[in-house]
Amino acid sequence: LSFSRAIEIFHPPQVYSGIIHSSAVIENDVKLGQSVTIFPNVFIGRGCRIGDRAVIEAGVFLGHDTQIGRETIIHANVSIYHNCQIGERVIIHSGAVIGADGFGFIQTGDGKHHKIPQIGRVVIEDDVEIGANVCIDRATLGQTTIRRGTKFDNLVQVGHNVEIGENSLLVALVGISGSTKLGRNVILAGQVGVADHVTIGDKSMVMGQSGITHDLPANSVVAG
Repeated sequence: LSFSRAIEIFHPPQVYSGIIHSSAVIENDVKLGQSVTIFPNVFIGRGCRIGDRAVIEAGVFLGHDTQIGRETIIHANVSIYHNCQIGERVIIHSGAVIGADGFGFIQTGDGKHHKIPQIGRVVIEDDVEIGANVCIDRATLGQTTIRRGTKFDNLVQVGHNVEIGENSLLVALVGISGSTKLGRNVILAGQVGVADHVTIGDKSMVMGQSGITHDLPANSVVAG
């Protein structure tokens, strides 16, 4: 921790300009807070709300009625679909996709797959960090929720209607199926897969490449 604080002293965070680039496309009824920085070739859909000192880097897409909190940084080429809510001081790294449709289909009598409308949203609370190329799907109904303080490594997949508790850690290549619930301070190591409709209790730790097919009580430590 001391080493980390020393780095912060010698390499303070970048100071952004608070300028909106002329190439940004900003639709009607968008509300921008104070000192918002918007890079080139950004698209901001109608009805979006962006908080003070937020940073929207080049090539970002914000769908209509999306909310971005104060001092949040959205790095280049992130796509955030409509009606998503992003909290304060969130960091979302390049290539992440927030709010794409959940994977919902029902097989018809003739063997085809009928799409189930995904009409919910994604809510990401304060102080969350989302790694590069993470995908967080919108809910079928209701919302997919990432609670405050949680951190994602790169290449994590979160299915529809998932809830992830406060201050959890998800390492690279984790996949979480729909309607699963993680408690607070859960750690999922690299390449962990979690089945749908599973509950993992607070402060549980799942070792790398494990597959979780049933509920785990709080304070579990499991592998395999």
